[in-house]
Amino acid sequence: MPKGHLDSLYDALISAGAGTIGNYTGVLSYSLVTGCWTALPGSNPYIGKAGEKSQAEEYKIEIRCDDDKLDDVLNAIKAAHPYEEPVINVIPLIGQ
Repeated sequence: MPKGHLDSLYDALISAGAGTIGNYTGVLSYSLVTGCWTALPGSNPYIGKAGEKSQAEEYKIEIRCDDDKLDDVLNAIKAAHPYEEPVINVIPLIGQ
């Protein structure tokens, strides 16, 4: 997620009911990372040019949500994310 889009993602996640832990909502963690990519023909790169290596600082974000809210949270991420297709990993937590 580009650094400038964190607030819109946060608002979308709260609307979807993500990140509720105990008496808190919107709980997430994020780390600053550097992403790199080469856009393929036909892509609409957010930063850079097709066929050239691009890189930018972005946030790697971890969100917790209950199983019954997963589809809403995935849709919120996709709506707030400016790229063509965001990378989303879903990891079930055992014993929760």
